[in-house]
Amino acid sequence: MTAPIMTDDLAFAAAQVTARAAISAAKLVGRGDEKAADQAAVDAMRSALNEMPMKGRIVIGEGERDEAPMLYIGEEVGLGSGPAIDIALDPLEGTTLTAKAMSNALAVLALAPRGGLLHAPDTYMDKLAIGPGYDKDIVDLDAPAGDNVLKLAKARGVKPEDIGVCVLDRPRHAAIIESLRAVGCRVVLISDGDVAGVIYTTDPETGIDMYVGSGGAPEGVLAAAALKCVGGQFQGRLVFRNDDERRRAERIGVTDFKRRYALNDLASTDAIFAATGVTNGTLLGGVKGANGHVRTHSLVMNSATGTITELKTKAPRK
Repeated sequence: MTAPIMTDDLAFAAAQVTARAAISAAKLVGRGDEKAADQAAVDAMRSALNEMPMKGRIVIGEGERDEAPMLYIGEEVGLGSGPAIDIALDPLEGTTLTAKAMSNALAVLALAPRGGLLHAPDTYMDKLAIGPGYDKDIVDLDAPAGDNVLKLAKARGVKPEDIGVCVLDRPRHAAIIESLRAVGCRVVLISDGDVAGVIYTTDPETGIDMYVGSGGAPEGVLAAAALKCVGGQFQGRLVFRNDDERRRAERIGVTDFKRRYALNDLASTDAIFAATGVTNGTLLGGVKGANGHVRTHSLVMNSATGTITELKTKAPRK
């Protein structure tokens, strides 16, 4: 009998990886240097990944090999023994948030068996996500955002004003925001970090029922891995702004530029998702240091075991 790959031991190891990245990035909170904060997180995450007993391969990373010296797409990490794992990561989701000491910066990581995560091109993606507890296909990526709110409200037996929707605060989302406000729901605007925006839908305490809007396609894969662990729903479609982006997509095998991706297209197998707060946020607290110690707050989820764990750690500062 083959040993399981997506174990809770592997999930907790993933949480240690994001914690180490978050701790390194947190040293640069409020320093105004986005690149330095991101590099600190990248260096720490790569070092931690290389200590894990796995044959790891980056499928969502910092960019192509010629663009990213470390944690590039296709890079192999781990000790070279153990299970073959595909990895999607964002060592610091919210570089601007970190540089400006704003809330909701995260270190994020997703793991799946080899071939389990879509190698998404570095383009935009139109996204629609909801948390667990709804009938399949209750919402529609191509429907007006306000109509989807009405469907969620009806399914929950509440008024539209009881539904919360998270949207990146961008001019391109003006029509979406107008549609949402026309039905009277709560619109929660965020300045950056759309992985965090999707994750909010997994926890009722955030008051966020739906995420909608366009953001990075690689971040869509990370978000889908999180939703996979809780039974949420995701729909997405790649957005191409020019021929160069289409060519980049073709190089990694994308042929249908109008395809609508469901959650299982992005995360087709069981997955592990881990996130650690860098700065204080809606879902996770940020890294805190006092009296020679450092504290972290992480969320780790494993779809294979159905385990969702909130971790708060305290360790001597190094």
